[in-house]
Amino acid sequence: MNLTDKQKLICEQIINVFETGSTQGNYSAISIFHDGPNGIRQVTYGRSQTTEYGNLEELIEMYVGRNGIDSEQLQPYLPKIGVTQLVDDHEFQQLLKDAGKNDPVMRSVQDVFFDKRYFQPAMNWADDNGFTLALSALVIYDSFIHSGSILPFLRKRFAAVPPNKGGDEKTWISQYVDARHQWLATASNPELHPTVYRTQCFKDEIARNNWDLSKLPINANGIHVSGV
Repeated sequence: MNLTDKQKLICEQIINVFETGSTQGNYSAISIFHDGPNGIRQVTYGRSQTTEYGNLEELIEMYVGRNGIDSEQLQPYLPKIGVTQLVDDHEFQQLLKDAGKNDPVMRSVQDVFFDKRYFQPAMNWADDNGFTLALSALVIYDSFIHSGSILPFLRKRFAAVPPNKGGDEKTWISQYVDARHQWLATASNPELHPTVYRTQCFKDEIARNNWDLSKLPINANGIHVSGV
């Protein structure tokens, strides 16, 4: 997907706001949600909140490989992440917070990690399905951050087909955002209900016809994003 540097930055800043409430991202942020396997509690961490039972092990492995300040203390946790529940291990969580707050190596590793693990796969999916617009990129990227992918069951809830199958890009994105908004608002997991601020932001930008993300600032859950 051929985004300009500013369009990519706007996408990243909006996701940072969604995840940690700051356009620059909070690299030390930790949250606990009941969204692990079978609904168990799990740690989510970092600028764009990777999960204990998702890709947190990969992030910490990258950090240890870069010999960050807290690498030695975090290394023994590598075999445990995603295997032994660490949601109540306060020492582990404090190490994560300290590394994210105080170590430039952790911040650098997170930037590389979130780009490789989420942004690039999202853009590859967008390319494969024929999407070209910056707002489409934002919607798709957010789905990869928040849900891991474009969830197949949501694609069955609306009629539009993607551009690579002859569909209209704006129609597909609009219908997908509506379907995702409805799902978040009514999901069986009540922790998803408040996250409709994500899809509401997209609905607002669709209504503003802001497909190239040039109409700034963008209101992301009450925080203005301008790509600066």
